[in-house]
Amino acid sequence: MPRGTNLNAMELETRNSPTGHVADGSCRIPTTSASTPEYGSPLAAPPRPEFSLPPADSGKDAWLFLAACWAVEALVWGFGFSFGVFQDYYTTHLPFKGTGNIAVVGTTTLGVMYMATPVVLILARFRPRWARWFTLGGLTSAAVVMALSSFSTTAGALVATQGVLFGLAGCVAYCPCILYIDEWFVRRKGMAYGITWSAAGFGGVVLPLLLETLLAQFGFQTALRAWACALFVLGVPISVYVKPRIPVPAATQVRNPLRNVRQSLLSRRFLLYQVANVVQATGYFLPAVYLPTYARSMFGASTLLAALTVLLVNVAATVGSVAMGWMSDKVPATTCLVVSGAGAAVATLVLWGLTSSLAGLYAFCVVYGLFAGCYTSIWPGIMRELASRSSGRQDEEGAEDAGGPQYTDPTLIFGWLCVGRGAGNVISGPLSDVLISGQPWAGGVVGGYGSGYGALIVYTGVSAVLGGSAYVWKRLGLL
Repeated sequence: MPRGTNLNAMELETRNSPTGHVADGSCRIPTTSASTPEYGSPLAAPPRPEFSLPPADSGKDAWLFLAACWAVEALVWGFGFSFGVFQDYYTTHLPFKGTGNIAVVGTTTLGVMYMATPVVLILARFRPRWARWFTLGGLTSAAVVMALSSFSTTAGALVATQGVLFGLAGCVAYCPCILYIDEWFVRRKGMAYGITWSAAGFGGVVLPLLLETLLAQFGFQTALRAWACALFVLGVPISVYVKPRIPVPAATQVRNPLRNVRQSLLSRRFLLYQVANVVQATGYFLPAVYLPTYARSMFGASTLLAALTVLLVNVAATVGSVAMGWMSDKVPATTCLVVSGAGAAVATLVLWGLTSSLAGLYAFCVVYGLFAGCYTSIWPGIMRELASRSSGRQDEEGAEDAGGPQYTDPTLIFGWLCVGRGAGNVISGPLSDVLISGQPWAGGVVGGYGSGYGALIVYTGVSAVLGGSAYVWKRLGLL
């Protein structure tokens, strides 16, 4: 693996030792060597206490950890992406019927989870012993918040509980998964991230159906309390397996997380990736918001058939995330980005823009979900590239820094990419209002372009293309 990608896994990888143990200055795990008398010989010293690390990339412990991360992703992000079900209910039932700002709740939930990620990751780096308990504490807090939200009677209370507080609790629960994936998976890191992130798409399919049933039969108070109970009951067994592979005292620590913040934010390479990330996010979230309405208004689809558009996007995104995660382990991140961007752009500008039937719209949903929904699965490749480059960076006179390579923590790179995606999510709300205002091109051109959503379709396609712009920057020598 490139230097700087994963110090813990590289320095403590048990496979590199013939005895299954590793000698490393940070943890002093004993090993045998050619110069050391074998145990049992007359010259051998008494055996010293030893321990072996569970294997990375394989083995029961690694897969149980990955399964637990998948479950946390489904519970936290899957719920965040399911807010549309609550929005439909809140806007049509008392005590929230006729209340403005209901849509802000869902935007706030996702925005807080994205934006708080680097803060929680930095805290986890400063206090690694605390991080072990973040998942349990976060899921328990989320359960309490959902119970409190069931007593809400105003939109402001929903924003505070279901929006801000759940977003914070979910972020705290989720961050240890990102922190420890670098320890549990080395050669198959992209695949591990892809599998984990596929849970958001799965949750975005299953949870809306479950929550819609609860809301229809029992109302929002009982639905939220039932969800609170589920979070609490599932939180304990899940958190048992979200744990570091390397014992905390032995783990290589980042000497100054705040210095990593400065390095990440001011790097030209990172900024080029981040701009593409933000632009892609401003367009990515638009179809999921308007596809059901589009299906009803253009093709007279029933409520179920209209909702199927979003379900197809989420199912396809689940498959695409796993596939792109695997691909990011094999080819450069820029190649993955251009594949994702080109596929999403063709799907949007051709399949959606020119379609004149509901079947064509469904085809767009599948292709768009496959290519656009996998964008975040490319992040491990970006993290790997930026961390490896920074670890070998030299000063202006050509010599490495006296303190050693300027290592950039890849998990903090992930945190700042989350901030960019969160910013794109927030921007997409008011931007969509501008794009469909006055129904531009309505009746003047064919297919979706003449539906009144033409400008939105064009912007979504263009933003997908720009999301893969890193490929061009690399060709120009800027990456």
